[in-house]
Amino acid sequence: MEFLPTLWFIIIAVLWAGYLFLEGFDLGVGMLLGPFARSEKQRRVLINTVGPVWDGNEVWLITAAGATFAAFPHWYASLFAAMYVPLVVVLLALIFRAVAFEYRGKAETAVTRRLWTLALSAGSLVIAFGVGTLLAVTTTGLPLNANGDRVGGPFAWLSWQAVLGGLAVVGFCLAQALAFLALKTDGDVRARSALLLARWAPVLLAPLAGWAVVVVAGNVRPAAVIVLAIGVAAALASWRSAARRAEGRAFLFLGLFLLASVAAIFTSAYPAVLPSTLDAAFDLTVSNASSTPYTLQLMSIVAAFGLPLVLGYQAWTYWVFRRRITEAHIPEAHAVTRIV
Repeated sequence: MEFLPTLWFIIIAVLWAGYLFLEGFDLGVGMLLGPFARSEKQRRVLINTVGPVWDGNEVWLITAAGATFAAFPHWYASLFAAMYVPLVVVLLALIFRAVAFEYRGKAETAVTRRLWTLALSAGSLVIAFGVGTLLAVTTTGLPLNANGDRVGGPFAWLSWQAVLGGLAVVGFCLAQALAFLALKTDGDVRARSALLLARWAPVLLAPLAGWAVVVVAGNVRPAAVIVLAIGVAAALASWRSAARRAEGRAFLFLGLFLLASVAAIFTSAYPAVLPSTLDAAFDLTVSNASSTPYTLQLMSIVAAFGLPLVLGYQAWTYWVFRRRITEAHIPEAHAVTRIV
Protein backbone atom coordinates (compact mmCIF):
# COMPACT_ATOMS: atom_id res chain seq x y z
CA MET A 1 0.00 0.00 0.00
CA GLU A 2 1.14 3.53 -0.70
CA PHE A 3 2.37 5.58 2.24
CA LEU A 4 0.23 8.73 1.91
CA PRO A 5 -3.16 6.98 1.53
CA THR A 6 -2.34 4.86 4.57
CA LEU A 7 -1.21 7.92 6.50
CA TRP A 8 -4.47 9.71 5.77
CA PHE A 9 -6.48 6.65 6.72
CA ILE A 10 -4.74 6.83 10.11
CA ILE A 11 -5.28 10.60 10.36
CA ILE A 12 -9.00 10.23 9.67
CA ALA A 13 -9.23 7.52 12.33
CA VAL A 14 -7.50 9.89 14.76
CA LEU A 15 -9.89 12.71 13.85
CA TRP A 16 -12.93 10.52 14.51
CA ALA A 17 -11.42 9.35 17.80
CA GLY A 18 -10.75 12.98 18.74
CA TYR A 19 -14.32 13.92 17.90
CA LEU A 20 -15.80 11.08 19.96
CA PHE A 21 -13.51 11.84 22.90
CA LEU A 22 -14.18 15.59 23.00
CA GLU A 23 -17.73 15.76 21.72
CA GLY A 24 -18.72 12.60 23.54
CA PHE A 25 -19.11 14.15 26.96
CA ASP A 26 -20.96 17.25 25.76
CA LEU A 27 -23.39 15.12 23.72
CA GLY A 28 -23.85 13.01 26.84
CA VAL A 29 -24.42 16.10 28.98
CA GLY A 30 -27.06 17.20 26.48
CA MET A 31 -28.80 13.83 26.72
CA LEU A 32 -28.71 13.97 30.53
CA LEU A 33 -30.14 17.48 30.67
CA GLY A 34 -33.75 16.33 31.00
CA PRO A 35 -33.72 13.04 32.92
CA PHE A 36 -30.72 13.68 35.21
CA ALA A 37 -31.09 17.25 36.47
CA ARG A 38 -33.49 17.72 39.38
CA SER A 39 -33.97 21.46 39.09
CA GLU A 40 -33.51 24.36 36.70
CA LYS A 41 -30.32 25.35 38.49
CA GLN A 42 -28.88 21.88 37.98
CA ARG A 43 -29.73 22.06 34.29
CA ARG A 44 -27.87 25.35 34.11
CA VAL A 45 -24.92 23.75 35.90
CA LEU A 46 -24.84 21.00 33.27
CA ILE A 47 -25.02 23.51 30.42
CA ASN A 48 -22.28 25.64 31.94
CA THR A 49 -19.89 22.68 32.17
CA VAL A 50 -19.85 22.40 28.36
CA GLY A 51 -20.85 25.95 27.43
CA PRO A 52 -17.33 27.23 26.66
CA VAL A 53 -16.25 24.17 24.65
CA TRP A 54 -19.13 22.45 22.87
CA ASP A 55 -18.90 24.42 19.61
CA GLY A 56 -15.11 24.04 19.51
CA ASN A 57 -15.50 20.27 19.88
CA GLU A 58 -17.60 20.16 16.72
CA VAL A 59 -14.56 21.32 14.74
CA TRP A 60 -13.40 17.71 14.87
CA LEU A 61 -16.57 16.50 13.13
CA ILE A 62 -16.20 19.05 10.34
CA THR A 63 -12.50 18.25 9.98
CA ALA A 64 -13.08 14.48 9.89
CA ALA A 65 -15.77 14.80 7.19
CA GLY A 66 -13.70 17.34 5.23
CA ALA A 67 -10.58 15.19 5.39
CA THR A 68 -12.54 12.19 4.13
CA PHE A 69 -13.90 14.25 1.23
CA ALA A 70 -10.45 15.54 0.24
CA ALA A 71 -8.33 12.45 0.88
CA PHE A 72 -10.79 9.71 -0.14
CA PRO A 73 -13.46 11.22 -2.41
CA HIS A 74 -14.83 7.82 -3.50
CA TRP A 75 -15.23 6.76 0.15
CA TYR A 76 -16.98 10.04 0.94
CA ALA A 77 -19.29 9.84 -2.10
CA SER A 78 -20.36 6.23 -1.57
CA LEU A 79 -20.86 6.53 2.18
CA PHE A 80 -22.64 9.88 2.28
CA ALA A 81 -24.85 9.08 -0.72
CA ALA A 82 -25.88 5.73 0.75
CA MET A 83 -26.67 7.33 4.13
CA TYR A 84 -28.29 10.49 2.83
CA VAL A 85 -31.47 10.12 4.91
CA PRO A 86 -29.84 9.62 8.36
CA LEU A 87 -27.24 12.30 7.63
CA VAL A 88 -29.96 14.86 6.88
CA VAL A 89 -31.58 13.96 10.20
CA VAL A 90 -28.22 14.38 11.96
CA LEU A 91 -27.71 17.75 10.26
CA LEU A 92 -31.11 18.95 11.49
CA ALA A 93 -30.26 17.71 14.99
CA LEU A 94 -26.99 19.66 14.88
CA ILE A 95 -28.92 22.81 13.95
CA PHE A 96 -31.57 22.38 16.65
CA ARG A 97 -28.96 21.58 19.27
CA ALA A 98 -26.84 24.61 18.45
CA VAL A 99 -29.84 26.92 18.46
CA ALA A 100 -31.06 25.42 21.76
CA PHE A 101 -27.74 26.27 23.44
CA GLU A 102 -28.20 29.92 22.49
CA TYR A 103 -31.96 30.32 22.90
CA ARG A 104 -32.71 28.26 26.00
CA GLY A 105 -31.36 30.92 28.34
CA LYS A 106 -33.48 33.55 26.58
CA ALA A 107 -36.77 31.68 26.99
CA GLU A 108 -39.39 33.82 28.71
CA THR A 109 -41.74 31.03 29.82
CA ALA A 110 -41.33 27.61 31.39
CA VAL A 111 -42.97 25.99 28.34
CA THR A 112 -40.50 27.43 25.83
CA ARG A 113 -37.63 26.58 28.16
CA ARG A 114 -38.80 22.97 28.28
CA LEU A 115 -39.05 22.89 24.48
CA TRP A 116 -35.47 24.12 24.08
CA THR A 117 -34.34 21.59 26.70
CA LEU A 118 -36.04 18.86 24.68
CA ALA A 119 -34.40 20.12 21.48
CA LEU A 120 -30.98 20.03 23.12
CA SER A 121 -31.47 16.57 24.64
CA ALA A 122 -33.09 14.98 21.60
CA GLY A 123 -30.62 16.62 19.25
CA SER A 124 -27.69 15.25 21.24
CA LEU A 125 -29.20 11.75 21.18
CA VAL A 126 -29.83 11.82 17.43
CA ILE A 127 -26.32 13.11 16.69
CA ALA A 128 -24.65 10.45 18.83
CA PHE A 129 -26.72 7.64 17.36
CA GLY A 130 -26.28 8.92 13.79
CA VAL A 131 -22.50 9.29 14.05
CA GLY A 132 -22.23 5.82 15.58
CA THR A 133 -24.31 4.38 12.75
CA LEU A 134 -22.15 6.11 10.14
CA LEU A 135 -18.91 4.80 11.63
CA ALA A 136 -20.30 1.30 12.12
CA VAL A 137 -21.40 1.13 8.50
CA THR A 138 -18.03 2.30 7.20
CA THR A 139 -16.29 -0.48 9.16
CA THR A 140 -18.79 -3.32 8.56
CA GLY A 141 -19.93 -2.56 5.02
CA LEU A 142 -22.67 -1.47 2.66
CA PRO A 143 -24.27 -3.23 -0.33
CA LEU A 144 -22.05 -1.59 -2.96
CA ASN A 145 -21.74 -2.63 -6.60
CA ALA A 146 -18.63 -2.47 -8.79
CA ASN A 147 -19.14 1.29 -9.32
CA GLY A 148 -19.31 2.00 -5.59
CA ASP A 149 -23.05 2.73 -5.78
CA ARG A 150 -25.50 1.55 -3.14
CA VAL A 151 -27.70 -1.36 -4.13
CA GLY A 152 -31.18 -1.18 -2.59
CA GLY A 153 -33.43 1.53 -1.22
CA PRO A 154 -32.70 4.50 1.03
CA PHE A 155 -32.56 2.24 4.09
CA ALA A 156 -30.20 -0.36 2.66
CA TRP A 157 -27.66 0.82 5.26
CA LEU A 158 -29.90 -0.25 8.15
CA SER A 159 -28.54 -3.40 9.78
CA TRP A 160 -27.95 -4.78 13.26
CA GLN A 161 -24.31 -3.66 12.98
CA ALA A 162 -25.44 -0.09 12.25
CA VAL A 163 -27.79 -0.13 15.25
CA LEU A 164 -25.00 -1.57 17.42
CA GLY A 165 -22.70 1.28 16.35
CA GLY A 166 -25.36 3.84 17.17
CA LEU A 167 -25.93 2.34 20.61
CA ALA A 168 -22.16 2.16 21.13
CA VAL A 169 -21.65 5.90 20.69
CA VAL A 170 -24.77 6.78 22.70
CA GLY A 171 -23.63 4.55 25.56
CA PHE A 172 -20.09 5.88 25.53
CA CYS A 173 -21.29 9.49 25.45
CA LEU A 174 -23.50 8.92 28.49
CA ALA A 175 -20.70 7.19 30.42
CA GLN A 176 -18.17 9.88 29.54
CA ALA A 177 -20.65 12.63 30.43
CA LEU A 178 -21.14 11.13 33.90
CA ALA A 179 -17.36 10.93 34.35
CA PHE A 180 -16.99 14.51 33.11
CA LEU A 181 -19.71 15.85 35.43
CA ALA A 182 -18.12 14.07 38.40
CA LEU A 183 -14.84 15.76 37.45
CA LYS A 184 -16.23 19.21 36.60
CA THR A 185 -18.95 19.83 39.20
CA ASP A 186 -19.42 19.65 42.96
CA GLY A 187 -22.29 18.94 45.29
CA ASP A 188 -25.31 16.82 44.39
CA VAL A 189 -24.53 16.67 40.66
CA ARG A 190 -21.03 15.38 41.33
CA ALA A 191 -22.17 12.73 43.82
CA ARG A 192 -24.98 11.37 41.64
CA SER A 193 -22.81 11.37 38.50
CA ALA A 194 -20.15 9.28 40.22
CA LEU A 195 -22.77 6.91 41.62
CA LEU A 196 -24.50 6.39 38.26
CA LEU A 197 -21.19 5.84 36.46
CA ALA A 198 -20.12 3.19 38.97
CA ARG A 199 -23.51 1.50 38.63
CA TRP A 200 -24.10 1.66 34.87
CA ALA A 201 -20.64 1.75 33.25
CA PRO A 202 -20.65 -1.93 32.15
CA VAL A 203 -24.03 -1.55 30.44
CA LEU A 204 -23.14 1.74 28.77
CA LEU A 205 -19.75 0.56 27.48
CA ALA A 206 -20.79 -2.94 26.36
CA PRO A 207 -22.08 -1.88 22.89
CA LEU A 208 -18.78 -0.18 21.96
CA ALA A 209 -16.83 -3.24 23.10
CA GLY A 210 -19.25 -5.42 21.12
CA TRP A 211 -18.81 -3.34 17.95
CA ALA A 212 -15.02 -3.60 18.27
CA VAL A 213 -15.24 -7.37 18.80
CA VAL A 214 -17.46 -7.79 15.71
CA VAL A 215 -15.01 -5.90 13.47
CA VAL A 216 -11.89 -7.52 14.91
CA ALA A 217 -13.44 -11.00 14.63
CA GLY A 218 -14.17 -10.35 10.96
CA ASN A 219 -10.48 -9.75 10.19
CA VAL A 220 -8.34 -11.03 13.05
CA ARG A 221 -4.99 -9.31 13.38
CA PRO A 222 -2.69 -9.72 16.39
CA ALA A 223 -2.17 -5.97 16.76
CA ALA A 224 -5.93 -5.32 16.78
CA VAL A 225 -6.52 -8.08 19.35
CA ILE A 226 -3.82 -6.70 21.65
CA VAL A 227 -5.14 -3.14 21.39
CA LEU A 228 -8.69 -4.32 22.02
CA ALA A 229 -7.54 -6.21 25.11
CA ILE A 230 -5.93 -3.00 26.37
CA GLY A 231 -9.20 -1.20 25.76
CA VAL A 232 -11.23 -3.75 27.72
CA ALA A 233 -8.72 -3.50 30.58
CA ALA A 234 -9.07 0.29 30.49
CA ALA A 235 -12.87 0.01 30.66
CA LEU A 236 -12.61 -2.22 33.71
CA ALA A 237 -10.11 0.19 35.30
CA SER A 238 -12.48 3.10 34.65
CA TRP A 239 -15.36 1.25 36.26
CA ARG A 240 -13.24 0.41 39.29
CA SER A 241 -11.97 4.00 39.54
CA ALA A 242 -15.54 5.31 39.40
CA ALA A 243 -16.53 3.00 42.25
CA ARG A 244 -13.61 4.36 44.29
CA ARG A 245 -14.52 7.99 43.42
CA ALA A 246 -11.18 8.46 41.63
CA GLU A 247 -12.80 10.81 39.13
CA GLY A 248 -9.76 11.86 37.14
CA ARG A 249 -8.64 8.27 36.57
CA ALA A 250 -12.16 7.19 35.64
CA PHE A 251 -12.32 9.88 32.93
CA LEU A 252 -8.83 9.14 31.59
CA PHE A 253 -9.39 5.37 31.48
CA LEU A 254 -12.65 5.95 29.59
CA GLY A 255 -10.67 7.95 27.03
CA LEU A 256 -8.12 5.14 26.74
CA PHE A 257 -10.94 2.64 26.23
CA LEU A 258 -12.32 4.75 23.39
CA LEU A 259 -8.94 5.26 21.70
CA ALA A 260 -8.07 1.56 21.96
CA SER A 261 -11.47 0.52 20.59
CA VAL A 262 -11.22 2.90 17.62
CA ALA A 263 -7.64 1.77 16.96
CA ALA A 264 -8.67 -1.91 17.02
CA ILE A 265 -11.63 -1.26 14.71
CA PHE A 266 -9.68 0.70 12.10
CA THR A 267 -6.68 -1.67 12.29
CA SER A 268 -8.92 -4.63 11.48
CA ALA A 269 -10.81 -2.74 8.77
CA TYR A 270 -7.60 -1.69 6.94
CA PRO A 271 -7.05 -1.54 3.98
CA ALA A 272 -10.80 -1.30 3.32
CA VAL A 273 -12.31 2.13 3.94
CA LEU A 274 -15.80 0.94 2.99
CA PRO A 275 -16.36 -2.79 2.50
CA SER A 276 -19.00 -4.12 0.12
CA THR A 277 -21.34 -6.71 1.58
CA LEU A 278 -22.10 -7.98 -1.94
CA ASP A 279 -18.60 -8.92 -3.05
CA ALA A 280 -15.18 -8.28 -1.50
CA ALA A 281 -13.94 -7.36 -4.98
CA PHE A 282 -16.13 -4.24 -4.78
CA ASP A 283 -14.53 -2.99 -1.53
CA LEU A 284 -13.32 0.59 -1.46
CA THR A 285 -9.75 0.59 -0.15
CA VAL A 286 -7.07 3.12 0.69
CA SER A 287 -5.68 2.54 -2.80
CA ASN A 288 -8.72 2.72 -5.08
CA ALA A 289 -10.63 5.38 -3.09
CA SER A 290 -7.87 7.92 -2.48
CA SER A 291 -7.10 11.26 -4.11
CA THR A 292 -4.03 11.95 -6.22
CA PRO A 293 -0.58 11.95 -4.58
CA TYR A 294 -0.30 15.72 -5.10
CA THR A 295 -3.55 16.33 -3.21
CA LEU A 296 -2.44 14.13 -0.33
CA GLN A 297 0.96 15.81 -0.19
CA LEU A 298 -0.63 19.26 -0.01
CA MET A 299 -3.07 18.08 2.67
CA SER A 300 -0.19 16.66 4.70
CA ILE A 301 1.59 20.02 4.69
CA VAL A 302 -1.58 21.85 5.80
CA ALA A 303 -2.29 19.25 8.51
CA ALA A 304 1.25 19.54 9.88
CA PHE A 305 0.47 23.17 10.77
CA GLY A 306 -3.29 23.00 11.34
CA LEU A 307 -3.63 20.06 13.74
CA PRO A 308 -1.13 21.38 16.33
CA LEU A 309 -2.89 24.75 16.19
CA VAL A 310 -6.29 23.20 16.87
CA LEU A 311 -4.89 21.06 19.68
CA GLY A 312 -3.16 24.08 21.18
CA TYR A 313 -6.15 26.42 21.31
CA GLN A 314 -8.48 23.67 22.58
CA ALA A 315 -6.03 22.72 25.34
CA TRP A 316 -5.82 26.39 26.33
CA THR A 317 -9.62 26.65 26.42
CA TYR A 318 -9.96 23.65 28.72
CA TRP A 319 -7.24 25.02 30.97
CA VAL A 320 -8.95 28.41 31.29
CA PHE A 321 -12.30 26.79 32.19
CA ARG A 322 -10.86 24.04 34.40
CA ARG A 323 -12.60 25.01 37.68
CA ARG A 324 -15.49 23.02 39.14
CA ILE A 325 -18.99 24.45 38.83
CA THR A 326 -21.64 24.29 41.56
CA GLU A 327 -25.19 25.51 41.95
CA ALA A 328 -23.82 28.38 44.05
CA HIS A 329 -22.16 29.76 40.91
CA ILE A 330 -25.50 30.00 39.10
CA PRO A 331 -27.32 33.32 39.62
CA GLU A 332 -31.06 33.45 40.07
CA ALA A 333 -33.10 33.71 36.89
CA HIS A 334 -34.17 37.24 36.08
CA ALA A 335 -36.09 39.00 33.38
CA VAL A 336 -34.20 40.78 30.62
CA THR A 337 -35.18 44.35 29.98
CA ARG A 338 -35.95 44.98 26.33
CA ILE A 339 -34.74 48.15 24.69
CA VAL A 340 -37.13 49.27 21.98
